[in-house]
Amino acid sequence: MNDMARTEQALHTARAAVLADLGVRSAEEADLVEDAVAGRRWWVEQWPEGAAYVTGLVAQDVQDALLERVGRWPLCPVCGDEDPHALDVEPELGEDPHWVCGKAGAVIAPVGSLGGTPAG
Repeated sequence: MNDMARTEQALHTARAAVLADLGVRSAEEADLVEDAVAGRRWWVEQWPEGAAYVTGLVAQDVQDALLERVGRWPLCPVCGDEDPHALDVEPELGEDPHWVCGKAGAVIAPVGSLGGTPAG
């Protein structure tokens, strides 16, 4: 597989994973995902070896964009409603990214497996 095909495959995988986690409820949320994918397209074209890291990076980009617009996402399902906080993506720059709760030290789910958790 050439670099262009690897790049496109990585971007499609990232888009699908983040859309699955987000459970998109609006055109604005879908646009945020598309913007993140577009931004990372240039990045991975410059560094093809980074294709394996794109899913985690797109998830973090969407998380940052949602924080500015609607609040923290995804909210931690482990710690309860008393102290709502967002999950983190780990590794920050690595393969096989997962959502984790930094407070509880718990791995929650691979990116793409949350099933549409709400922002808050």
